[in-house]
Amino acid sequence: MKVVIFCGGLGVRMGEETQAIPKPMIRIGNRPILWHIMRYYASFGHQDFILCLGYKGETIKEYFLTHNEALTNDFVLDATGPEPRIDLLANDTDHWRITFADTGLNTKVAGRLKAVERYIGDEEVFLATYGDGLTDAPLDDMIETARARDKIALLLSVRPPYPGHLITATPDGTVTRISQTSGADVRMNGGFFVFKHEILDYIEPGDELVEETFARLIPRGEVVGYEYDGFFAPMDTIKDRQRLEALHEQNAAPWLVAAEPRVPTA
Repeated sequence: MKVVIFCGGLGVRMGEETQAIPKPMIRIGNRPILWHIMRYYASFGHQDFILCLGYKGETIKEYFLTHNEALTNDFVLDATGPEPRIDLLANDTDHWRITFADTGLNTKVAGRLKAVERYIGDEEVFLATYGDGLTDAPLDDMIETARARDKIALLLSVRPPYPGHLITATPDGTVTRISQTSGADVRMNGGFFVFKHEILDYIEPGDELVEETFARLIPRGEVVGYEYDGFFAPMDTIKDRQRLEALHEQNAAPWLVAAEPRVPTA
């Protein structure tokens, strides 16, 4: 299943670091958060990625074009033969297929999604997320729930670490409202999506995905929330990054221990 990742934002709240690199390239450990997001999807067997590039997109291209797996993985250097040989003991991007799509510097998220429609092709269901958040949510069950509910959009519904796209839903999970209003016992859009291909038909020029495209779908009952109270963490601020880095250093990163990468199936 194809995975669309929105990588074009400026990341202005991350301070000086994003003056040199785009936010998805900010590192947690020795790899950018974008790699961590992609590895999460790959652990469920979804390894066909479409990266929607914008601000400093060439930095993301360069990372993958020049990436040396020996610098981020254990390996054996065998110099017993006529030529030294490196045997990797693990792989970062084995079996990954990545489409790099320039979707504009100031394009809004829905516009970026529409811009890669030709790369999504005739995929009936596809996945999407932003390039700055992590979770250990059970992706297989999210997809099964989306298929069972047969809605155009399913979003991960989480407890907000701070105000965001807050969700109002019926008892069966159908989203009736998304707002910026905070309050008690609220949930928010976690930014991990399962989409039917029809969502592309609801995008109009200049749309923001949640505020405008979803606003057309919600009155039709076509957006459903998948409630999850496990690990979810955005990386919107320097403090967020420090928290994620601390979890990684402690070998307690939930997004990495969720599942081992699977070999893709046909």
